[in-house]
Amino acid sequence: MTHVLDFVPIWTLILGMAVFFYVLLDGFDLGVGILYGFAPNTAARNVLMNSIAPVWDGNETWLVFGGLGLFAAFPLAFAIIIPAVYFPILVMLLALVFRGVAFEFRFRDSEHKTVWDHAFSFGSGVATFAQGMVLGSIIQGFQVSGRVFAGSSFDFLTPFSILTGVALLFGYGLLGAGWLILKTEGDLQESARRQGRVCLIGVLLAIAIVSVWTPSMNPAIAARWFALPNILVLAPIPIATVTIAIFTWRAFDSRSEVLPFAGGLGLFALSFFGIAISLYPTIVAPHLTLWETASSDRTQAFLLVGALVLLPTILMYTSWSYWVFRGKVRSDIGYH
Repeated sequence: MTHVLDFVPIWTLILGMAVFFYVLLDGFDLGVGILYGFAPNTAARNVLMNSIAPVWDGNETWLVFGGLGLFAAFPLAFAIIIPAVYFPILVMLLALVFRGVAFEFRFRDSEHKTVWDHAFSFGSGVATFAQGMVLGSIIQGFQVSGRVFAGSSFDFLTPFSILTGVALLFGYGLLGAGWLILKTEGDLQESARRQGRVCLIGVLLAIAIVSVWTPSMNPAIAARWFALPNILVLAPIPIATVTIAIFTWRAFDSRSEVLPFAGGLGLFALSFFGIAISLYPTIVAPHLTLWETASSDRTQAFLLVGALVLLPTILMYTSWSYWVFRGKVRSDIGYH
C-alpha cells in the first residue's frame, strides 16, 4: 500500500502541542498552589485561590487529551511508558485529586480551612514533583525487551529524575509568580516578584545541570548537540535561553506586569524545544521511534478527524474563559 500521507508527524505535533499547553496552563496554577504555602495570611490566600479558581480545572483538559492521544496514536509507547512510570503517575493523579478536594472543601469547611490550605499547597507540590520525575524518566530512557518494558517498577527513581522533579517545582513556581504579577496588586504583587526571582535562579541552575547531564547519559544526544555542524546550527537555542533569562530577571525588577510571565513562558518553550531536539525521533528512548510505536494509518486517520473537531473546541472555550475572567482579582469580590 502506498502511503499518501504520513500521519505520525501530524500526531507528534498534536501531542507535543497538548503537552506544551498542559505544562504552561496547568503549570502556572500548580505554581500558584506551590507559592500558596508562602502566603502570609487568609486574605492573601483568598486572592491566590481566586486568581486560578475560574480556570484551574479546565487547564487539566490538556492532560486528558495528551494521555488519550498517546494511547490511541502511539499504543506501543503507551504500553511501555505507563508501566515504567506507574508509581509517579499514580502519585500525580492522587495529588491532583487531593488538591481538587482541598480546593472545594476550603470554601465549605471553614472550621478546618487551615488544614485544607496546607493540603492544597501540598497536593500542588507533590503533583509537580511527580510530573518532573516522569519527565526525567522519559529523558533517561527505559529498559525494553522486544515490545515490553523490562525494567523494575522503581527504575524511575534516579538522581536525574529527582533533579528534574525539583527543577519543575522551580519552573512551575516561576510561572505561578508571573501569573500572580498579572492578577494581583500591591504587596502580593511585590511578593510574587521576589519569589519569581528565586524560582528563576532555580530554573537556570536546573537547565544548566540538565544540559550537561543529559548528553553524558546518552552518546547519541551528545553527538546531536556537540558534533559539527550541529553545534553551529543549534547554538541559537542556548544563546536565546541566556538572553530570555536576562530579560526575565530584568522584567521582575521592572514595573511591567506582562513581561515576567512572558519570560517564563519563553524559558519553558526553549526547554521543551531542547528536549524535543534531544529525543526526536525516539519516543521510548533509546530504543523505539515514533514510527515503530504508532498505530495503523487507518486508525490515526480516523482519530485525526475527531481531533480536528475537538482541538478548536478546546482552544475556543479555553480562550473564552481566560477572556471572561481577565483583569485583577481581590479577596473580597473576586475579579474587577
